[in-house]
Amino acid sequence: MIRTEQLTHAYGETLALDRLDLDVRPGEVLGLLGPNGAGKSTTVKILTGLIQPSAGRALVAGFDIVQQPIEAKQRLGYVPEQPVLYETLTAAEFLEVISALHHLEPSLARQRSEELLTLLGLGGAQHQRLTTFSKGMKQKVVLAAALLHRPDVLILDEPLDGLDANSARVVKELLRSLSQQGRTILFCSHILEVVERVCTRIVILDKGRLIAEGTPAEIAAGASVATLDEAFAALTGVRDAGAISGDIVRALERP
Repeated sequence: MIRTEQLTHAYGETLALDRLDLDVRPGEVLGLLGPNGAGKSTTVKILTGLIQPSAGRALVAGFDIVQQPIEAKQRLGYVPEQPVLYETLTAAEFLEVISALHHLEPSLARQRSEELLTLLGLGGAQHQRLTTFSKGMKQKVVLAAALLHRPDVLILDEPLDGLDANSARVVKELLRSLSQQGRTILFCSHILEVVERVCTRIVILDKGRLIAEGTPAEIAAGASVATLDEAFAALTGVRDAGAISGDIVRALERP
C-alpha cells in the first residue's frame, strides 16, 4: 500500500534521502524512526506529494504519487506534524471544505463530520472558530479531516502531539482498529515508547538511509542490546541518555 523504490532526494548539495526502499503492507502500522535530519520528513513530504523526489519513485495504494497524484491522494489521509487550518472557519466548516475537495455527497459528509467530531470530543465545539481552539483540539480536527473520506492509507506525523492522555489513548486504539480493517498506517514519531506500543513493524533511518527494520525485539537483538531505546542509540550514534544527563548535572554543579 506504500512503496518506495530507490527513493532519493537532495536539497542542493545535501543528500536527505539515499535510495530508500520501503514496502508497507495492508493492515500494517509501520513506525518510522530516526534522529533529526535522518530523512523522515522528506519521506513523508514525497509520499504526500508536497515535494518531488530527485530520483526513484513512491507509490500509494499502487499509484505513483508523481505521475498519478490525484488517484494517490484520493486514497490517502495525512496528519502533518503542525496542524494547518483555515482558522477563521469553524471546525464544521473546515470539514465541509475538506469533504468538498474529496467530492463527498454533502449530507453524508455532514453526518460523518458530526460523528467524527463528537467521537473525538469536539461535538460541543464544532461551530466555534478554529482560532479559539487549543493545539490539541486543532490536532483532533486535522485527524477528523484525514479520516473523513475513509482513506486506505494514513500517514501520521507526530499525531499525538498536543493531545491529553485520554485523547491519545483513543487515537492509539483507533489506529489498532483501522489496521484490523486492513488500512495501512505510516506512523512517524520521536517518542519511542509510543511507537513500540502502537506499531507492528519499525524502520529506522539515519542520514537518509534505512539502517534497521523489524519488530522492536528484532531490532534490539540485531544491535545486541536489550531494548529499542538502546538499539536506537547504538544504531544512530546517539550518546547514552544517562551519560548526557550526568554531564548536564555536573555542568550545573560547577561554580
